[in-house]
Order: sequence, then structure tokens, then C-alpha cells
Amino acid sequence: MNHRFFSRARFWGLLALSVALTGCASLQSHDKLASDVHSAGQAQGIPAALARLESSATTESDKTALLYNLERGELLRLDRRYEDSNHAFMLADNKVKEWEEAATGNPQKLMGTVGASLISERLKVYEGQDYEKVWLTTRMALNRVALGDFDNARVDIKRTHEREAVIAEFRAKETLAAEEEAKSKGAASGSKQINGYPVETLNDPEVLALKNGYQNALSHYLAGFMYEAMNEPGLAAPGYRKAIELKPETGVLEEGLRGLDDRSSFTWKRRQRMTDVLFVVEAGDAPARKPKAFTLPVPTGRGLVTASISYPVIEPSSDPLLSQLSVAGYDLKLEKVVDLNAMARRALKDEMPGMVLRGFTRAVAKGVLQDQLQKNAGLLGGLIGAVASAATEQADDRMWRMLPGRVYVARGYLPPGEHRITINGRTLEQPVKVDGQYALVPLRFYHSSVLTGEVATLGQLAAVAAEPPPPAAPAAVAPTAKPQPAAARPARAQAKPAVQARAH
Repeated sequence: MNHRFFSRARFWGLLALSVALTGCASLQSHDKLASDVHSAGQAQGIPAALARLESSATTESDKTALLYNLERGELLRLDRRYEDSNHAFMLADNKVKEWEEAATGNPQKLMGTVGASLISERLKVYEGQDYEKVWLTTRMALNRVALGDFDNARVDIKRTHEREAVIAEFRAKETLAAEEEAKSKGAASGSKQINGYPVETLNDPEVLALKNGYQNALSHYLAGFMYEAMNEPGLAAPGYRKAIELKPETGVLEEGLRGLDDRSSFTWKRRQRMTDVLFVVEAGDAPARKPKAFTLPVPTGRGLVTASISYPVIEPSSDPLLSQLSVAGYDLKLEKVVDLNAMARRALKDEMPGMVLRGFTRAVAKGVLQDQLQKNAGLLGGLIGAVASAATEQADDRMWRMLPGRVYVARGYLPPGEHRITINGRTLEQPVKVDGQYALVPLRFYHSSVLTGEVATLGQLAAVAAEPPPPAAPAAVAPTAKPQPAAARPARAQAKPAVQARAH
């Protein structure tokens, strides 16, 4: 390694910058902030959680930042403030749109991250995890459904599919570029190169089973359900089909596609007397990225020096699984369609090659800096360099933490009206009211409570035709039995749909 790698002026400038950055706001831990927000929500409710989050945004730049608005939008959604939530989400979406424009028009700009990462990963502009970009438009669509704005929900669903295509194309280019740069630097990319890194968290079967780190079955199943409810079965089928591809062998997803033709027929809709209800049940918390420190020997002109390096680790979720939802006398199977913990680990696995390369480059630069400090200022200089290196070497722990950990789906036919719901033996305090041809019921396990979102109703059940009155009895003969009222007879017409009140 050439010990003249830095000029004297550049070297002292970098030293000053390193020391200054020790207290820089950009290096503050998002994991700590998210933990504080969760604690406030658990102790005092969502308004307190919102207040803690909002206190962290002290500038206009903070208030328009991507991650701040993702977190704020989710908390507002939990508080059923859907319009305010979507306002925050739209601010976040503006940042993602900027990323999309760069990804399609100037991908090299996004790939040039080594410069900003020469000191710390946390100095990079936060672009959002790929699965977060997809969740954003899905969340916006769910908010619009809750508000009854189905036309704009349809637009958000379409944008979700377009966003996935942009991500897929860009990541393919980025992976190729990272591999070529790693070869040119003499560093083999991959997490196996990091001694002591828990690679089993990235390589367990649940993570490897995912097709990629950004698509999720809920987004596509929701697209199928919404298109079906809006009487567009030709668009619903691809949504159901993609959901099955992303989460195969899941009964509720398979039945969504299998029963589509029958449910979309004019005859069925004319005879339908019960509401087709989709339950979306969210539980647990999104995972955290925890920094883990490592050391790396770096060759310099004066021999080997040890440089600090840090990478994030995501521990597997230990949240208990949900399995059954009971309502109106029917037991519906709750099936897990999304695991945010597994998606986050898959995203981290895909990100590791570039992260390792940047860490290697950063360690070499800091090792040379430390060597030059020791050469020019003795042991004290070397100590200053080591402290500055360790202070700025912090793994990026930014993630959308207010999301749930897992999402479950159940679907079945229920009679219109109010119903009490029981999940895994726990009866929810607030009943839900369903009506219409289709209904979507969002539920969220939030700490010790269960939050019920606004129930969306789509379409109207066919009116039951009035039956003709029974023939009048002869004047001289009194009837021996009172005829059944006409209004009671349609209950027999509901018997067939009632049998189908099951997950499908």
C-alpha cells in the first residue's frame, strides 16, 4: 500500500472531518429513535409515539425526509387519520420517485456510493429498502380504500407493479457493477468474507425461499381482490396468480384464483346474499438492524494496522404465529402471506456484496489515515485516528420500523351486520360491521391492544325480490296455520352461501 495515498492537506482535512462527524446528527441511531417511539406508544398510546417521532424532526429537511415520513405515515394510519397518513406518505413517495427517475435515467449516479461511504455508511442518503418502496404504494392504496377512494387506490396498485419493475432492472445492473468493482479492488464480495458474521441469519430456508427482497404476496393479492371487487376479473387473475407465485402452497391465495370465475359471474352476484370479507391481520413489529463491530487487518507502508468495521445484523423473529380467526360462528384459517423479518434479511443479504466492498475500501482508507497520524504525531496521533475511525464506523441501522412484523389473511362469506371477532382465542373488544358485496377488514395487533381500521365496503348485495302473498283463505274457512312471513323466506336462500363461509 502506498503511504502517500493522501496528501498532507487532504489527510488533515479528513482527520478534522472525522472528528467533527463524531457528533454529527447524520450518525445518530435510528434504531434508538424507533425504540423510543415504540416505548412511548406502548406506555401512552399512538399520540405519544407520534409526539416522540415529531420531536426528532427539527428542520424542514428533517420533515421532508423519506424515513421520517414513512414512520409518521404509519403511525397516523394506526390512528385512523388516513388523509394525514397519505399526506406523509406522499412526501415519502416524492423521494422514492426521485430514486426511480435516477434508477431509470442515470443508474450510475445511484451506484456511486463509495465516496459518501468513505467515512460512514450512515452518511449515504437514505433511499429506502426496496421492500419499503413497494410497501409505500400498498399502504397508500389501503388508506384510499379505507376512505372509499377506490379509483385512486387502483392507481396506487398499478404504480406498485411499475415500481417493482424499476427495482428489478436497477438491482440487476447494480449487482453486476458491484461484482466488477470488487474484482478490480481485489476484494471478493460476499458476507462469507466477514469473520464472525452470523451468515446463518441470511441463509436460513425462510429467507432463501423468497423470490427476491422486494415483492410481497399481500400487495398482489390485494390487487386481485380490488380488481375483482371493481368487476375487472381479467386484471384480478394476474394479481392472484402473482401472489401464489410469491407465496406458493397458501390456501387462501390459491382459492382466490380458483374461485374467481364463479364469483365474477352474473348469476352468482345476482344470488349473492352474504358479504365476501377479506381480513388483513397484522401482528408484531418490523425487525431492527443492529450494528455489529468487526476488526480488519489493513496493510500499510509501515506494516499491518487494525481498522474497525461495522455491519448490520437482523435477528430472526420470535413472535408467536397466528392461525385462526373466528367470526359469526365460522372458523377461518389465518394464513401468513408476508414476513417482514424474512424480507428484511433477504434485502440485507442482497445488499451485503456492495456493503462488504464499501467496508473494505473504507477500512483501507482509514488504515492509511491511522498510519499517517501515527507517523506524523506519534502514538497520540495513532490513538486519535483509531478513536475517530471507531466513532465514524457505524453500521447503517435505518429501516421503516413502524411496520408490522407479519401479515396474515383470511377470507370468507359473512351475513351483513355487526360481528365479534376472535383471533387465536382472544375476542376483540370492538365489533366490526360488514356490508355490501365485498368488505375489507384491517386489524393490527399493536403492543397489548388490537386496533381495528376503517372497514371498507365495495358493491351492493342484490336486493331480495318480494315474494307474492299467499292466497287468501275462503271466507267461510279459517286458516289452520299462520303462513310464514315472506321476509323470513330469504334465509333459506342464504343457506348455500353460508356453507361457503370459509377461507377461500
